[in-house]
Amino acid sequence: MRPALRLLAAAAATTLLLAGCSRLLAERPAAAGWPAAPSRNEAPLVGALIDRPIDAATRAAVIRESAALQQCMAQLTAARVTFRPTPDRATTPTCGLSGGGVLGPDMGTVARMAPGDVEMTCRTALALSLWRRQSLEPAAREILGSDVVQIDHMGAYACRNINNGGVSNRVSAHAQAAALDFAGVRLRDGRRITVKADWAGDAPEARFLRRIRDDACRIFGTTLSPDYNAVHADHLHLEATETRFCR
Repeated sequence: MRPALRLLAAAAATTLLLAGCSRLLAERPAAAGWPAAPSRNEAPLVGALIDRPIDAATRAAVIRESAALQQCMAQLTAARVTFRPTPDRATTPTCGLSGGGVLGPDMGTVARMAPGDVEMTCRTALALSLWRRQSLEPAAREILGSDVVQIDHMGAYACRNINNGGVSNRVSAHAQAAALDFAGVRLRDGRRITVKADWAGDAPEARFLRRIRDDACRIFGTTLSPDYNAVHADHLHLEATETRFCR
């Protein structure tokens, strides 16, 4: 037999021998795979704060759930509220934004903020989102018989002192983006309700505005209306701080 053929025959015999022996060996367990990467689609929080009716504990719950930015964002995400965090910054010694971001659309409701994409603290976004879902929108359906499609406001972040009708050295909560000035709403049936035009009297529009002011007092730290002073004749000042004042 030629040398090359002898080598091929020997190799074939070795292969057959190993194949027969392999039946006598215990099978090697498959190598364990790497742990799966955590899902980005986390399960929603059960009983998220924004979807709970307002009660005596609501204001304390807003403060508690917004104590840390990630905790606050988890509440917003669970309720399908768009919120994009931004880096902390200090514009002046008394003006800046910490623990905040840009509040975008609430995908759980129809109404949209105007102007949209409002920069504010996460605590303000949480309080505002709860207020609109548990007070403003249901009150409009109950008292005015129509859905809110737009929420008009005068902004949140502004580097200034408080405006109390005179000269003041006190820094406004707006300087830390911790307050929003609500002006009114637009309804699906075409009506526009404003604090400036509809606060006075006992018409349904006035009762609607007073209802949402009273509810805001149980959510926000400070709520100021036309009942407070002339400076607030055209808006509700909604301040998400640990202060406590309602008028």
